[in-house]
Amino acid sequence: MTESDKLFAGSIPKLYDTLMVPLIFEAYAADTAELVAGFSPGAVLETAAGSGVVTRALAPRLGKGARYVVTDLNRPMLDYAATRQGDSSGIDIEWQQADALKLPFEDASFDVVFCQFGAMFFPDRTAGYAEARRVLRPGGRFVFTVWDRIEDNAFADEVTSAVAEIFPQDPPRFLARTPHGYHDVALIRSDVSRAGFTSIEIETREKTSRSPSARDVATAYCQGTPLRNEIEARDANALQAATDRAAQVIASRHGEGPVAGKIQAHVIVAAG
Repeated sequence: MTESDKLFAGSIPKLYDTLMVPLIFEAYAADTAELVAGFSPGAVLETAAGSGVVTRALAPRLGKGARYVVTDLNRPMLDYAATRQGDSSGIDIEWQQADALKLPFEDASFDVVFCQFGAMFFPDRTAGYAEARRVLRPGGRFVFTVWDRIEDNAFADEVTSAVAEIFPQDPPRFLARTPHGYHDVALIRSDVSRAGFTSIEIETREKTSRSPSARDVATAYCQGTPLRNEIEARDANALQAATDRAAQVIASRHGEGPVAGKIQAHVIVAAG
């Protein structure tokens, strides 16, 4: 992972939330919110919250008086998430910039720690998991999701191939390298185990990604993720050409008008 892989700034947070979130994150956010709420936690910590899609889904499901701390390493994303929260159904949300590998909380502070699609960005995943375990109370759960391999996520794979046509000598590989670069179930189980967890459940869930148009999909990936940073680093004037080519490839494979494609992710629940 490069430094630009972690850079969610400028116009990226808004485009990410308005295009990427409904495209691939909302369906899994509903699952995560249901899973976490099902544990009836009195105190919840969310790490790598991004633009707050799970926060919005989970807050109304928590019991009155529950403590909900929402964190992200990236300040612009966290600030954007706070502006989007709206009514939290009586839950007092604490917004705090924090590094998931160095959590500023005391031991045994939370009943559930969860992270949706953030672990792929951890420079030391086992250290991040160990931090989650440290702040969990006895009997608590650590819940996180990661994307499966890029070949099982149609639009991400197609965008990567399309953008590679624009830069054949140095193709941008952000999507394959980072969001879809941590998909090996055996490795995930090993990393979680080395962090000290003794009960580890992993479920692979397939869903369908839908969008009003191929253009929206291309814009979401090329301009609403750090793939944009890679494109502009190679040619500051090539962003539109890359977006156009991605839109053409997606339309050629999924048709004009509304499009749909397979997405797939792993859901992990760890305890002990």
